[in-house]
Amino acid sequence: MPAATERRLQMFLLLASCVVVGVFVGAVGIGGVLLIPALMTFSRLPVHEAAATALFSFLFTGLLGSWLFSRRGTIEWRISLPVCLGALVSSFAGAALGGRIPAAVLVWIIATVLLGAGVYILLPRSSRASAGAVEKKPPANKVLVGIGAAAGFGAGISGAGGPVFSVPLMLAMQFDPLVAVGTGQVVQIASSLSGSLGNLGYGTIQYGLAVPVTLAELIGVVAGVRIAHAVPVRQLRLGAASLCIVSAVGMVARSIWT
Repeated sequence: MPAATERRLQMFLLLASCVVVGVFVGAVGIGGVLLIPALMTFSRLPVHEAAATALFSFLFTGLLGSWLFSRRGTIEWRISLPVCLGALVSSFAGAALGGRIPAAVLVWIIATVLLGAGVYILLPRSSRASAGAVEKKPPANKVLVGIGAAAGFGAGISGAGGPVFSVPLMLAMQFDPLVAVGTGQVVQIASSLSGSLGNLGYGTIQYGLAVPVTLAELIGVVAGVRIAHAVPVRQLRLGAASLCIVSAVGMVARSIWT
């Protein structure tokens, strides 16, 4: 295959993957972490550049997702804002630490996050979470800030995006799934902004590639938000879980064989 044709094919596969990532981000919150192996596979980016570029793109998917969820009234701002504050504070530190971690170690960290997210998605939700009832009295602000801090630090160090951490934590605390995903959209803004500032000093964000990647993701987010509010997401959750697990295994296999 001619080199130019191969490059076009790789770009097409990358953008198609980005649309899929956007769908999962908009529909179930967990899915942004899939962008890192896609960037490594189809754009040949080293893991640090892939993680930093992915995290930067999530700033814009978070802005769009937050607006779309807010229009539908499924963002609880009294919950989202403390979580967002925690993520804003901690993501910078996570990104700064991630930039110092050896590439081989970072691959294993991201693969672990992928595998954990995939396994978690496959776990059956409790009857309380599935019933769609948000706790009338949410946890204290310090607990919500703690959720955000954990999500932001994880997002910064791995480039995976805040929702991959905040959504499972919130579902475990029996929040309504839509509220958890909606809060995750807001957390994306804080964790991506803070983490990207932490990555600036390392020059790892590939802005030229981030533009088409982000545009493709935004298309997927619009579709994903519609899916989240219109249809059961059981099959989408299964697809996201399968992609997470397969991507984790692929990243580890690639790091071992190369």
